[in-house]
Amino acid sequence: MRTNSKTLIQYLQELKNGEHKFENVFQALERMLFDDSKQIKLVVVNGRNTYDFMNFRTGKKHIIGLYDVINNFAAFIKDSAEGGESKEMAFVLVGEPGNGKTFFVEFLSSLYRDFVSIPENNKYTFRIKIPTEMEGYGSIRSIESQTFEDPMILAMNLFSSKDDSKEYLLKSGFNVKTIDKYFTNYRPLGADSEYIINNIKDFYDGDIDKLLELIEVINIPISSTLGTITGKYPAKDKLTSSGVDLVGEESIQRLLHISDTNNPYRFDLRRGALARVGGGGIHFADEIFKNKTDLMKIYLGVVQDRQIEIDAFKWPIDTFIIATSNNADVQNYRTNGEEKPILDRCKFCYVSHNTNYNLQKELTSYAIGEGNKTTFTGEKLHIDPNIIYALSVIVTLSRLPRVEDKLTPIDMMKLAAGEVAGDKSMKALAEIVDELEHEFDLTKRFGQKGLGQRDLARMITTQRGFTETNEGKCMFALDAFKAAENVILDYIQDNKEHAKYFDDLKIAKSLYRKRIRTEMFNAFMDEPSAIKKDVMMYVNMIIGMGRSDLGADKIITYRDPQTGKTQPIKIDERFINAVESELEMKTVEQKESFRGQVRKIYAQKLQTDKNYDFMDNSDIVKAVTDTRLNSDIASAGGLIGALANRTNEDNEKLYNRIVSTMVNKLGYCNTCSEKTIEFFCTQDHQT
Repeated sequence: MRTNSKTLIQYLQELKNGEHKFENVFQALERMLFDDSKQIKLVVVNGRNTYDFMNFRTGKKHIIGLYDVINNFAAFIKDSAEGGESKEMAFVLVGEPGNGKTFFVEFLSSLYRDFVSIPENNKYTFRIKIPTEMEGYGSIRSIESQTFEDPMILAMNLFSSKDDSKEYLLKSGFNVKTIDKYFTNYRPLGADSEYIINNIKDFYDGDIDKLLELIEVINIPISSTLGTITGKYPAKDKLTSSGVDLVGEESIQRLLHISDTNNPYRFDLRRGALARVGGGGIHFADEIFKNKTDLMKIYLGVVQDRQIEIDAFKWPIDTFIIATSNNADVQNYRTNGEEKPILDRCKFCYVSHNTNYNLQKELTSYAIGEGNKTTFTGEKLHIDPNIIYALSVIVTLSRLPRVEDKLTPIDMMKLAAGEVAGDKSMKALAEIVDELEHEFDLTKRFGQKGLGQRDLARMITTQRGFTETNEGKCMFALDAFKAAENVILDYIQDNKEHAKYFDDLKIAKSLYRKRIRTEMFNAFMDEPSAIKKDVMMYVNMIIGMGRSDLGADKIITYRDPQTGKTQPIKIDERFINAVESELEMKTVEQKESFRGQVRKIYAQKLQTDKNYDFMDNSDIVKAVTDTRLNSDIASAGGLIGALANRTNEDNEKLYNRIVSTMVNKLGYCNTCSEKTIEFFCTQDHQT
């Protein structure tokens, strides 16, 4: 049964029995990250192998992407935990606004609080009772360690000699190997703890047993609002910021009780942010390089020596310091030669925007939010099922560099998402990423420039303010492009960026049109996955054509890896040739080469994803869509004509049937279904 407090002897016994852990903050974070090897996976990102830590992918609103950040962070923690130079440095995330730096730190802090909440990972500190007969403390009758020192730190400093403290631990049942391991994390007591303990020792003539009767071991409270275990200090302007916010100040209230003005307990360290995370916690310095010089000098001392210092009194702390900054502030700070020491104590991790449009869909969902949306008049606001795709493609394309002599924007976007991009290989993308990583100008590196999450949030807010959004009671996907234009014009200052982003919008709109053609075919077939089935039918026919047991009836049986069922399929060469004609393949050699690529891709993909369906291959999807439209209703233009001209009864029935399918099976409302059909029937931006 756990109690709220225990004696130091009880705590040491429980520690010896393995009920608690004595470790520094880096060792705790290392266990959190690396203890379960099943949570670490090898993945391919931008054509390169990297590790993914699944701890960061759990929870309702988890980290999306940021693979390089997580790997750099993990390497920093491992080096620090193993005694490397990193333990005397701060980990600083640098990048453009709106790319997830602060979200990463806050998620990490939440993850660490959950980890420390597990009973065997709880953090402890101690409280010292002041003997009733002892003078000098007024009505102060108990004093808690201001920096949340671990009880083992107290045990290591019970005696003036380390050897005597080791001897005491040996008599308490610890073996020599364990004691030596613990002493690798040795640090002195804080000034006030040491002063008070020496006072009590003198009062009891060095009787340690009487001192121990006055020691209570208590849990460190885990709270994001109190700033214990994890705390944040946001940079403030020069008028309101003060070193007091970080390290604390002399307390007038305590001075009314304490008779000895040399007593370090007269300083209230909990007034500052650092002491509250001093017992194995995480300190988050938000926009660290916006702080004024005197605060940066405090940070230098804390990062380098891991101690708080006031009036020559010192309080060693056990704290991981993580910070954020934007590129401009780091660059400005570097121009000041006097501030070089703090830069030398920082491990910089340059954070790029997310460049995987599939992952961006999740980030876009975060930005839109889960709550029920309403119009200005309080009516329910519908979300077009295509808007997440449209917004995600818009912002992702803006973050990709232009190297069209090597890869087109669409090819780069697809490769960055791990998808097929015709005959372009992942190696081509990896070479571009490696080349850009050597750019001295950080903003020219891969994914560093572009529209961020805040810009995305502005687009969503802008669109929600449109009259047509509120009148139609729907956030229609096509209106997202208009909202993006407004945000680019209002918030992007550079003319070159304007031009690029507007080009990106045109490309995004062409991809949106392709998606709508597929959606309309599914609606026409009255089947949400109609085009997917036809794409897989084409792929399976291609695979079947290469089989040695193909008979004269051209019927083969195959085991569907998605369902596990065996089923027959008849190879229709007219359909195959029609699809390949849409792909502009005319010779037998071209077709055979392409079919070989399809077979190879499918074989590779099935090794990691048995549900792979080729829907990421936009060329094949478009070719199959156009083929089916041409065969089922004379032509895509025929369907457009039928939907656009509803003067006869048959066309009106077709229109109503398609709207009904879109509303009842595909997630549209009346507004976005009718507007989507209207867009499908227009020829603007046709590709």
